[in-house]
Order: sequence, then C-alpha cells, then structure tokens
Amino acid sequence: MDIRRVISERQPVIVVTAAAAPLVLCAVLAAWRASVPNASAALALVVVVVAAAATGIRAAGLTAAVSSALWFDVLLTAPQGQLAITAPADVEVTVLLVTVGVAVAELALWGRRQQARASRTTGYLAGLVDSAGTLGGSTRDPGRLVQGVSHRITDVLGIDRCHYVSGYPGNDLEPTVWADGTVVRSGRTIDVARDGLPVDTEIVLPVRSGARLVGHFLLTASTRVVRPSPDQLRVAVLLADQVGSVLSHA
Repeated sequence: MDIRRVISERQPVIVVTAAAAPLVLCAVLAAWRASVPNASAALALVVVVVAAAATGIRAAGLTAAVSSALWFDVLLTAPQGQLAITAPADVEVTVLLVTVGVAVAELALWGRRQQARASRTTGYLAGLVDSAGTLGGSTRDPGRLVQGVSHRITDVLGIDRCHYVSGYPGNDLEPTVWADGTVVRSGRTIDVARDGLPVDTEIVLPVRSGARLVGHFLLTASTRVVRPSPDQLRVAVLLADQVGSVLSHA
C-alpha cells in the first residue's frame, strides 16, 4: 500500500481529525486539571501537532497548531471556558504551540519533497542501468535500442513524444538541450523551471559519440507545459549518449 497516496486521498479527513484531536485531548486533560500542570498538557498537545504535521499536509499541521492553541486557552488556562489568558506563562505556551506547529509542518513538507526527489532520482538511475544493460546486444538491432530509449526519454521528461533523426539540424535557432541539462534557444537559456519546455516547436536533443554528433532526438511537448528538472534533462542527455555510442559502432 502506498502511504503517500492514501494520505493524499484522505486529506480532508486528516485535516478534520487534526482540528478535532486537540479538542478531545484538552477536554480529557481538563478533567484532570488539578493533577496535570499546563506545561505537561502543552507537551501532549505538541505531540498531536507533530503527528499532524508529519503527514506532510501543511493544512493539517497548521490546523492542529491553531486548534491546540485555541483549546489550550479555552479549557486549560485561567479563566477557564473563555478565550482569554491572564498568566504570562500560559501566553508563552500558546505562542510556542503555534510556532512549533508551523515549524514542524514546514520541516515535514521539506523532508517529503526531498524524499520524493530522491525517489525520482533513483528511478532515473534505474532507467539508465536498464538501458545500459541492453547495450551488449544492441549493435545487431540498434533500431530497437533507439525505440526503447525514445520511450524512456519520453517518460523521464514527461513529454508527449520523442523520436530519433539521423544527422544534425545545424540550426542554432531551435531550442536545444545541452550536456549540462540547460535548454538554449537562439543563444538564450530558457528558464525551464519557470516557463517549461517550449510548446511551439520541437526541442533538439543531440546524440553524440564522444565529440562527434551522429544524430538527434526531437522532443515534443505541445499539449501541456512540462517543467523537467535539470537532473531529468541530464538523464535524457545520458540516455542519448548511450544511443550515440551504439550507433557509432553499429
């Protein structure tokens, strides 16, 4: 079972739970108000906030933090039953609850983004290994390798299609993927992260064998704006270079 997918599908339920959990906990602690100091109650609420934030849903972490501060104020601080705080220490605890909730929510989101990026990178490397494993017998059927790499590049970049063309267009006006993962058009580097790949024309991905150009892939991303990362573009370059190595020996 994919935990991230389950969390994404049940996001509204998680946010509602994050809002209700502090109320339930504060109601229980209010029944033992005489024996449970507010500092201990605040620590218990921090656990709830951290658990909500750990889902990676920003709204859940923030909702739990605000709900904790609200119900801590109403049920556990003097005067009870009112949205008011008289003790300076309780004011500090309330502020800390919100601060901790925001901080933990952002840290959890950052961690999940890093995990997702690492997972994608692993997938790209696995694709390179799979492609490299077919090189031994590909000189007898280079067309099959070209077709397989075309599909791999399409998947890695998230584009519409990719096909191989012998030779090189020799036109610097066409958007071209360079070896470092940048995309250059008419001498200007395109901000792919902001603008995405060009949708009005095909993008050239050179196929090299060492310093020699043996052909190029034409990449099409016309139906939607895609914003592949520099890592994805560099993987596409490496895949193209694999084809160049095979074709130069075929």
